[in-house]
Amino acid sequence: MMENLPPCPECSCEYTYEMDALVVCPECGHEWVPQEGAADDGDAGPAAVRDSVGNVLADGDSVTVVKALKVKGSPSGIKAGTKVRGIRLVEPVDGHDIDCKVDGFGAMRLKSSLVKKV
Repeated sequence: MMENLPPCPECSCEYTYEMDALVVCPECGHEWVPQEGAADDGDAGPAAVRDSVGNVLADGDSVTVVKALKVKGSPSGIKAGTKVRGIRLVEPVDGHDIDCKVDGFGAMRLKSSLVKKV
């Protein structure tokens, strides 16, 4: 259940309520599917990629890995605190939505929930 429901886009009524996956306006009867993140940050839009603490990420940002990660074929994984520069945001594949090059490991994909913007 959402804590702060958005006002109705048709009549701007503030008394909207949830009904299953829809948000409904009691005044005009308009029903719509709420977009996550759209009301939080107007410039980011609903497709904004956020890091582990909620910062909006963009292409070219530098991030820090917040959790030690295991890497297949490597005896040691990526340590927490490793800095990754020049990320590129891509369409998510199994939750991996960042394309980057990690020093010592090469090109790989990371989950935005495991990094923090620098």
